Amino acid sequence: MIGFLSRLFARSQPTLSDATPRDAAAIAKLHAASFHRGWSEDELERLLVERNVLTHRATVNGRLVGFIMSRIAAGEAEILSVAVAASYRGKGLARRMLNLHMGRLSGIGTRVIFLEVDEGNAAARQLYRRAGFGEAGRREGYYAAANGKRATALVLRRDLA
Repeated sequence: MIGFLSRLFARSQPTLSDATPRDAAAIAKLHAASFHRGWSEDELERLLVERNVLTHRATVNGRLVGFIMSRIAAGEAEILSVAVAASYRGKGLARRMLNLHMGRLSGIGTRVIFLEVDEGNAAARQLYRRAGFGEAGRREGYYAAANGKRATALVLRRDLA
């Protein structure tokens, strides 16, 4: 009986896999819940069909709980977005997705990865620092905040080769 209850209430570990255009609606919903200005299902579907866009997803029992998306050009990649459902934050899922993503990018010949992160997003900055990203620049007033103010974006870089 205890084993049955443990399995019933145990949280399944997320499964990581490639995302497809069929994931656009779920990714749009998670993106909207994670950022001040969410991307629409149509915007995401258009990205997901591009040959130079790589997207990984994390699912639990068929439900999307995270994703990471990059655009690739001329041996470089830009991470466009990373999001994790609130109930899975702080549990290492973003790190697992980032590691998978970087490995896949490296495997297809990407030499450098760039991204922008809100200077005030301490959790994301820590994730990227631990993954070997360093500051390459700053964009003052880049992000619009919910309170109407502007936030600075840090441009981060990681060499893969």
